[in-house]
Parts: sequence; structure tokens; C-alpha cells
Amino acid sequence: MSDTASVMPEHPPVLDWIHDFDHTDPRWTENPYPIWEELRKASPVVHTERFLGCYMPTTYQAVREIAHDTEHFSSRRVIVRDVRPETMNPAPPITSDPPVHKPAKQVLLPPFTPDAMKKLEPRVRAICNELIDEFIADGKCDAAARYTKHIPVRAIAHMLGIPEKDGELFIEWIHGILELGIKDDNALMAAVHEMSAYFAGHIEYRKTHPTDDLISTLMKATDGNGQPLSDQHVLGSLRLLLIAGIDTTWSAIGSSLWHLARTPADRKRLVAEPELMPSAVEELLRAYSPVTMAREVMKETTISGCPVKPGNMVLLSFPAANRDPAVFPDADKVVIDRKENRHAAFGLGIHRCVGSNLARMEMTVAIEEWLKRIPDFRLDPAGQVTWSEGTVRGPRQLPMLFGKPS
Repeated sequence: MSDTASVMPEHPPVLDWIHDFDHTDPRWTENPYPIWEELRKASPVVHTERFLGCYMPTTYQAVREIAHDTEHFSSRRVIVRDVRPETMNPAPPITSDPPVHKPAKQVLLPPFTPDAMKKLEPRVRAICNELIDEFIADGKCDAAARYTKHIPVRAIAHMLGIPEKDGELFIEWIHGILELGIKDDNALMAAVHEMSAYFAGHIEYRKTHPTDDLISTLMKATDGNGQPLSDQHVLGSLRLLLIAGIDTTWSAIGSSLWHLARTPADRKRLVAEPELMPSAVEELLRAYSPVTMAREVMKETTISGCPVKPGNMVLLSFPAANRDPAVFPDADKVVIDRKENRHAAFGLGIHRCVGSNLARMEMTVAIEEWLKRIPDFRLDPAGQVTWSEGTVRGPRQLPMLFGKPS
């Protein structure tokens, strides 16, 4: 296939969100919240002919119904793209359906327990302070490029037992898969192949040099029948941990700092009342949930009274569910001491995020260490905040100024 053949034509602008939505449209990327509100008012489920046919549930209830229905909706594809090739690169358990899903997920649970996160926390605090040391004297920085991006990259590298300096490679691969890959098959496949070759080398090395890191843990694990996991299974799980563990948390930390830079009252309150941090983290997760997943419709059914047909994908927007006023009072306001907060930022159903304890810890530590060292900060009016497109939404440029305005 030639390079040009696999790059999809540019999408025309959306003229009718309700019947022709497009989650890669620049207006969606910039500010999706009013769009979701418009869609929610129209119907619990909307449809577009783009992406070879795709539904989107707009309410918490409709998202929940789909997330819990593994009979009619498959997870074999988890990104809505312009193409649907049959050759796929599985990343168990996220791309698995029952009965394969459960044993694949159980392998990954022990390394992400709250106790395991407590052991990792000092390293994450050190990473945050090492990063802040590099720019604090400048009185300003691009917080996405210099801070939020590197925390999950270095933490997951530490867990996997691979060099933290390889982080820039991981970021390139993730950009190719989650952003460029929606419209460019070559970018997606190049990133997947490079990532697979990288991890295959680490797997081979550990066959003769076992370690006590997460790669060796997976290599020693067994499937539901007591058989060792295949190299391909280990490889798929490593791809998942890298993709799901970096972009998502980088985005959540970035959105949180973006909010605090724009909302001095919340920032000052968190500095004065650090005991609010747990509820603030949950609320920032709800309000700025980074992750939208996908499902493939396998059998005809109805969701919240709306018919859905096979041959279509589903854009499963947990962020839109978290803005549903039927479930969250003042859904479009950030209330950092919100008491009831059953948000869906980590997903719903059997695919709820394995790494939620890690993400919460990284977010908490990243915000705490930033506020300790830089209690006063604001967006730099001379710069521009930009947001990522597609499956994971978060700030990719986040220019900040430190100190009180003069």
C-alpha cells in the first residue's frame, strides 16, 4: 500500500452535529461540552455516517447500558477510525470479550493494587520535583511539554523496568496510534510495529535475565487454564499498559492544572485546605475525563429506546456521560468538594480501568507537588493552549506564568 493510499481524505466540517457528528472536528477538540449538550437534548443515542457508520450514546444511562452489554457490543476494536481492517493488534484485556477477558484482566490486577501504588508513590514524587527543578527558576513553562507529559511516562517506565529516558519514543508511538492513526493507517501501523519490536527485545532479554519488574511479572503469569501467556499476549498487554497508562494520565493532570490556572478560587482553596485533594481529584476526573472508548455493534438491539444495528461502531464517551445533568447536579460546574460523585472517568462494566489506582495516585502527587512549589500560576496570555484530538483529550500545549500578576 502506498503512503498516499492509506491517508484518509480530510473530513469536511460538521454542519449538523446531531446527524453528522465528528469527534475529530477542530470545534469538538477545542470545546466539546456545548456539542454534547446539544446531542443529549436531541436523543440518548445519535448516529453519523462518518467512520463507516458510528453511534454515540449521549447520556450516562445509555453509556452504561452499552458498557455492560458484552453480548451486543464487542471490544475487539476500541478506537473509532476511518478504516476497519480485519487484521488487528490485540491488546488484552482491553480488546477482549468474555470469556477471554476475565483471565487476561486478572493477570494485570496485582501490580496496580493500592499497596503497590504506595510503594511507587515516592518515586513519582521525586519525578515531579526533578521536573519542576528544571523550569521553576524561569518563572514560566509549557506545563504540558515540561511537566504533565513526563510524569506517567517515567512512572510506567519505572514499573516496566525499562529506561525512563526512552519516554520520548513512547510519546511518539502514542501520538501515532491515538491521534494520527485515526486518519492515517501507515502512521498507526508504523507506531504499533516499532512498539512491538521494542518490547519483543525486552521480552527476549528477560528469558535469560529475569527481573522483578512488570514485564517479568507478565512473563511468569498464566492464563485461565494454567498455561503460560504467549509472547504475543505479553506483547499486547505491554502495548496496552503503555498506551492506556500514559496519554490518559498526562491528559488528566494537564486538564487539572489548566482548570486551576483559570480558577484562582479553587487553586487557593486547595492550597489552604489540602484535605480536599481526594474529592478535588475525583471532581477533576469527572469534569475533564480524558478517555473516550469504542465498541463494535455485533447484533441488533436497542439502547435507551433507540435501535442500533451491526456494521456500526459506537463512540463510547465516558466524558459526555460525566456531564449528564440527570446524574450530576450542576454537571457543567467544577465543584471540588462534591460529595456524591459516581463518575465514569475510568469506564463502566468489565473493562473498568485496571490502572485507576495508578492514575489517581499520579494525579494527586502531580497536583500536590506543583501546588507546594508553585502555589500561584496562571495561563500565559502570550501563548496558546492546544488540545489533543480523538480518543484521549487533554492539553498538549499549556503555557503558564508563575507568581502573582504584577
